[in-house]
Amino acid sequence: MKMKEIKVAKVTLNIGAGKDQRLLEKGVKLLKNLTGTEPVKTVTQKRIQGWGLRPGLPIGVKKTLRGKQADEMIKRVLYAKDNLLEESYFDNHGNISFGLPEYVDIKDAKYDTEIGMMGLQVSITLTRPGYRVKHRSVRKKNIPAKHQVKKEEAMNFMKEKYSAKIGEE
Repeated sequence: MKMKEIKVAKVTLNIGAGKDQRLLEKGVKLLKNLTGTEPVKTVTQKRIQGWGLRPGLPIGVKKTLRGKQADEMIKRVLYAKDNLLEESYFDNHGNISFGLPEYVDIKDAKYDTEIGMMGLQVSITLTRPGYRVKHRSVRKKNIPAKHQVKKEEAMNFMKEKYSAKIGEE
């Protein structure tokens, strides 16, 4: 059925740096090298005195990819994970999240001496046709439970489309 067809909505690459601004600049350079476009810095919303954070302080960097770019990035990061995804990476809403300890494992990523060794988080969001009702500006509605992407459906999608292995198969 066409309305039950699962597709990739977006892939988000994220690097958290805390208050270390040198690490943040390395993260910006890394995501720019991986994607070819400028990433966005994330800033704190509240003050956490114990961590030395104040509102407006940049603490991380992220890049969201959609369409063909997202598809290519999924193939590259799965190569870094040897096409093996754990069941714990999947949630019950069609999201897949995992970390990569070293960016050099990503296919076609070259080691940069200015960046050094660094890791990043990868989040893949899956949707179905009709998810627009959740984000539109007029008459927003929730997605019914029967139309949401379940954990098993997300795992099957990754197996079929990207030949990913789940768990210890």
